[in-house]
Amino acid sequence: MKNPVLSLILLFMLVSGTHCIKDKTCTPKTPSSEAATIQAYAGLNGIAAVPHSSGLYYEILDAGTGPAATTTSTIFITYTGKMLDGTVFDQQSNAAATGWPLNQLIEGWRIGIPLIKEGGHIRLLIPSSMAYGCTGYGGIPGDAILDFDITLVDVQ
Repeated sequence: MKNPVLSLILLFMLVSGTHCIKDKTCTPKTPSSEAATIQAYAGLNGIAAVPHSSGLYYEILDAGTGPAATTTSTIFITYTGKMLDGTVFDQQSNAAATGWPLNQLIEGWRIGIPLIKEGGHIRLLIPSSMAYGCTGYGGIPGDAILDFDITLVDVQ
């Protein structure tokens, strides 16, 4: 630029404008840092959840008798998902409306659903880092621990 004053004004605007951009980064909580909260919630709600080595907590309500899902399976499920305050954020009672590749779902489901077989029923208490992390998703806030009640209807 030939005009030094205009150059300084533009430089000032560029530098000062970057301070207005919100920091979109966050630090995910570790599953171990949320274990006490999950254990307390399970106790208060009569959930006999056991810890998985990943940090996920689960209760197998019915092991099922069909094939087990693998990460390459397509799963058809019914489920209810809620936050620890009881707010239901998602549910599906029609398994035919699902049909999702397990390897494309949240980590808590990728770990928990293969613990049962087709026809099985499981309760998953998922640490935030194994769900939607510190950023959240849609109506789910960041750092939300999630409670899923899932029936594995079909495995393909």
